[in-house]
Amino acid sequence: MLGILCREDILNLLKENPPLVDNLCDIEQQVQPNGIDLTLKEVALLSSRGSLGLNNESRVISGTSPLVFDGLGRVDLLPGCYLVTYNEVVNLPRNIMALATPRSSLLRCGVSIHSAVWDAGYSGRSQSLMVVYNPQGLRLHRNARIIQMVFFLLSGEVTQGYRGVFQGENT
Repeated sequence: MLGILCREDILNLLKENPPLVDNLCDIEQQVQPNGIDLTLKEVALLSSRGSLGLNNESRVISGTSPLVFDGLGRVDLLPGCYLVTYNEVVNLPRNIMALATPRSSLLRCGVSIHSAVWDAGYSGRSQSLMVVYNPQGLRLHRNARIIQMVFFLLSGEVTQGYRGVFQGENT
């Protein structure tokens, strides 16, 4: 059977070793009817220019400068681009891939998150680009639920899972 995993499928896969997603802050709040909300661990400013070319020899990932949460676990963001790191570690089997979209509450605050495809076989603590469009900025709390990850069951298991440079990142 092909399709998007439902809450019951996700809950079953959370019991596997390794779990589909590990290090959840609150399973009851995070597991949704059609996905899992990922939560905020860190926010960083992009601090240098990046570079991309046809092959990985030209790749230079932009440097970052982490922002510090205040004593109440909050960070105030001005309009601009930020790199966010999630609390959760994603462990995709070779028959499941994932996409993520910003939570609607975030969009209603004038903020979006851009993410890439999570390939079958990927494992790691992911990062995404957050863009604050709201001219008034945004206050974010540590562990805020900011994206919903949706899991797609593939027509079969891939022969070779993800083997890129981000395998095992931030773990």
